[in-house]
Amino acid sequence: MTTTAARFHIGQLVHHRLFDYRGVIVDADPVFCGSAAWYEQVARSRPPKDQPWYRVLVDGAEHETYVAERNLEADTSGQPIHHPLLGELFGDLAGGRYQPRALRN
Repeated sequence: MTTTAARFHIGQLVHHRLFDYRGVIVDADPVFCGSAAWYEQVARSRPPKDQPWYRVLVDGAEHETYVAERNLEADTSGQPIHHPLLGELFGDLAGGRYQPRALRN
């Protein structure tokens, strides 16, 4: 299996091409790391499993999504994201990217 370098980074603002929502990247996997059952049920467009996938906090919602790279594009609006977990994970928004907070044990 071949993997591709991730195009998006933690804290980066993104836009979902198919479902037209904005969000912020909170984690990246070099390849699909979900279950086969989840993929069959949720990933209806059958995006490739051997390319990067991302956890995304959805703007204006309380949930996160798991999205294939091919369904995302950079969000250049510069507008902040509104999500209840944002302040726990990130600091200020600067240059279209949220600054990750230091990990706490």
